[in-house]
Amino acid sequence: MKNYPPQFKADAVALYQSRPQATIRQVAADLGINPETLRNWVRAAGASRPRGRRAEVPTPLEAENAALRKKVRELEEEREILRKAAKYFAGETRW
Repeated sequence: MKNYPPQFKADAVALYQSRPQATIRQVAADLGINPETLRNWVRAAGASRPRGRRAEVPTPLEAENAALRKKVRELEEEREILRKAAKYFAGETRW
């Protein structure tokens, strides 16, 4: 059994609390620890957060921000594809 420093445990619990949509399993995988270990640390710290998804409906501004973030991701992906294609074809035309 590994012994983790108290600061690491506290940081792991804080990370779990700061990511309301992430599960214990996801956070534990990100940290490279066993999910049950993190679950025990969360219980020991008495940390709690609301279960499940947000009950409130996102405001129009939040919905617009989410749509714009999605569009930015799509455009960045398209730009990267075009950059790779341009690099490929530029190399193909050289003798």
